[in-house]
Amino acid sequence: MSVHKLFDLRGRTALVTGGSRGLGLQIAEALGEMGAKLVLSARKADELDHAVEHLAGQGIEANWVAADGSKPDDIARLVDETLRRLGHVDILVNNAGATWGAPAEDHALDAWDKIMNLNVRGTFLLTQAIGKRSMIPRRYGRIVVIASIAGLRGNAPGTVKTIAYNTSKGALVNFTRALAGEWGAYGITVNALAPGFFPSKMTRGVIQQFGPDTLAKHAPLARLGDEEDLKGAALLFASDAGKHITGQILAIDGGVTAV
Repeated sequence: MSVHKLFDLRGRTALVTGGSRGLGLQIAEALGEMGAKLVLSARKADELDHAVEHLAGQGIEANWVAADGSKPDDIARLVDETLRRLGHVDILVNNAGATWGAPAEDHALDAWDKIMNLNVRGTFLLTQAIGKRSMIPRRYGRIVVIASIAGLRGNAPGTVKTIAYNTSKGALVNFTRALAGEWGAYGITVNALAPGFFPSKMTRGVIQQFGPDTLAKHAPLARLGDEEDLKGAALLFASDAGKHITGQILAIDGGVTAV
């Protein structure tokens, strides 16, 4: 099989959560450019509408479903509507997430629950539903979890205090490994991307606080992630090029976690 064919997603379908902007939209662009038919999900309908228009300008077919990934009823509705529109889901990108900054000793319980409900429970519930209703019966699936280098390490003294976020992303790291072990028998691969600092709405406060140049100095490549840097890795995990890769966590961080 040619290399181009290995990465070809024509005839494939994909659901991308948190797909209205930032890293989710970047991944949606990559999947759509290679031919996948898309459904995007996020909380805000206006942002989703804008994202679909943006993709249409690139010749990419996409629909959207507004849903809150922390609410089980919304997740159930998202699954129903996605399957109605796509028929089945070949590729699931679990990108929806939130963060919260507070010292561990003062971290509010409701803020802890907010992070865990969206980042961990929501990811589990959506993946479980898509697996049971589409991927397992068809014996095929590509699940891409968006973790973070925050799930691979702690925070250096004097930097951010994000214990709930780090904990949630660490949970997703082992969620990826455990699910890969269970669902490999169904022909489903489960892998995670662990981005470092990418300019986005979520990281805007940290970048403003420390400055992009200061953050970039921590990376051997001396740069932050950009609007292209997740695309190749996401395609690897979402396509037949990665059919023999599962349970892996790939850091996209300019080398931060290598030193």
